[in-house]
Amino acid sequence: MTRSSARADAIAGLTGAAIVLPQGVAFAAIAGMPPEYGLYTSMVPAIIAALFGSSWHLVSGPTTAASIIMLASLSDFATPGSEEYVALAITLAFMVGALQLAMGMVRLGALVNFISHSVVVGFTAGAACLIAAKQAREFLGIDIPDGAHLLATLQFLWDNWQDLHPLVSLVALITLLSGILAQRRLGGMSMIAALIAGSIAAALFNLAFGETTSGIRMVGALPQQLPPLSMPQFSLDVFRQLSPLALAMTLFALTEAVSIARSISLKSGQPIDGNQEFIGQGLSNILGSFFSAYVATGSFNRSGANYDAGARTPLAAALAGVILVVLVLLVAPLTSYLPKAAVAGLLFLVAWRLINFTQIRKILRADDKEAVILSIVFFGTVFFSIEFAILAGVILSLMIFLRKTSRPRLSPRVPDPASRTRKFIYGQFLPECPQLKMLRLDDSLYFGSVAHVGELLRRYREHYPDQKHLLLLTKGIATVDVAGAELLVSEAEERRAIGGDMYMYRLRDTASKVFDRGGYAEEIGEANIFDTKEEAIATIFDRLDKNICAVCEHRIFVECKTIEQPKKKTGD
Repeated sequence: MTRSSARADAIAGLTGAAIVLPQGVAFAAIAGMPPEYGLYTSMVPAIIAALFGSSWHLVSGPTTAASIIMLASLSDFATPGSEEYVALAITLAFMVGALQLAMGMVRLGALVNFISHSVVVGFTAGAACLIAAKQAREFLGIDIPDGAHLLATLQFLWDNWQDLHPLVSLVALITLLSGILAQRRLGGMSMIAALIAGSIAAALFNLAFGETTSGIRMVGALPQQLPPLSMPQFSLDVFRQLSPLALAMTLFALTEAVSIARSISLKSGQPIDGNQEFIGQGLSNILGSFFSAYVATGSFNRSGANYDAGARTPLAAALAGVILVVLVLLVAPLTSYLPKAAVAGLLFLVAWRLINFTQIRKILRADDKEAVILSIVFFGTVFFSIEFAILAGVILSLMIFLRKTSRPRLSPRVPDPASRTRKFIYGQFLPECPQLKMLRLDDSLYFGSVAHVGELLRRYREHYPDQKHLLLLTKGIATVDVAGAELLVSEAEERRAIGGDMYMYRLRDTASKVFDRGGYAEEIGEANIFDTKEEAIATIFDRLDKNICAVCEHRIFVECKTIEQPKKKTGD
């Protein structure tokens, strides 16, 4: 760590703490929790996740999606805001953390590798739109119904545009423009400068027109206290009651956190360790549950703001949690002068910067399948739910991946006539041996691909009946399972039934283990498996019908020259 990086992290931490002050209260209200619990969830979990996670920029804490899910589920068991409800929320955080930690310890972090690049880009863009939509109420000064989805929000704004408060929107615009202009000169300080500019504008408008006329609402004074100690309910009945919700929230929270970390890493270039991120998220929720925090996960807007503010190490996110504690204790009353419109303007700027237009254009142009995934994830995030969008994207990515791996390439090969080393090349327009078909198989030969490969082998047997012998070039086979080995044994038997045989050249060690342990090498014939092409061609050549070789004009193998061709009859 250098002095410049520490300074950048301190600025980013201060910016993150300033942003989370109003957000924490709002998220607590969404979750059905008392306002101060949103701040508590932004303190200890944020610090622990930053220290034990792998991302340099991910900021953990309360989020809109997690808060909504918790309210919708826990409200069936207790009245929101009640002591019983708070106790269940804290217990849920402990259970989620325990599951996350367990998944990290058994190294299930590889699961996030199935979240493709297109899923991350589409999810990021969709979440940015949701952030902007959630802030439209404060940006425009229009009382939009809580919980409305994007279309309902846009329809409500269209129907009630006359309720717009010009001075409220002006404060938000001043904050937004100040952040854009200050970015070039102040870098990480631009967000704080934007909030100050918006606060000054709001103060002037209130002074000139009065608070009633301006319609500018302030965040309000927050409670001045440290997060009190708490204790999850270690009751088997409670665990049994909350276990389905805990599992669902675990999967959602991990997917959200790692997706955010990966989306930020696309800009920062920092690699993400999924297992370590699981562990960091798990520890943050476990320890947070003992400090009055409900379920915390990665926050898109705060992580984006953390990166944009110039954060270089996890110290920035940890400092944000520490600074938040100090702010709550010392300057919480000053938030009564912070306009909600200024915070909304700042978050609009963060949302805009989260959309990677360059990557979106590349994906839409490069690959139709990836473009479909991106579109489905984007619209799913915007119009349905984040967890549905991510799940749909992951499933679609897996389906495309499985479809690709289930259709490996099986292409003909012939010796290169210009090569002295008998290099095998793609031989579509080159002469082949009339008795020997040479095919190269690429990708994995497993239960999902045996049907496709088996059909291709059958077609080669039927379309080229004179080529009774088959040399399979297996260097490109990454792995072989039992189903794949059984297919090759079956092909060898089919070849023998028509008077030929099947041979394999350069079988990888990973595949040969399956053949050796399962006895498949014996069934195919260990003498039919070769390590060198010279040995393979020489052995196969000895088994060919020399009468056919004698009349063959191609003579593509060196061994063919040893066969004397019949002399052509000449006229008198």
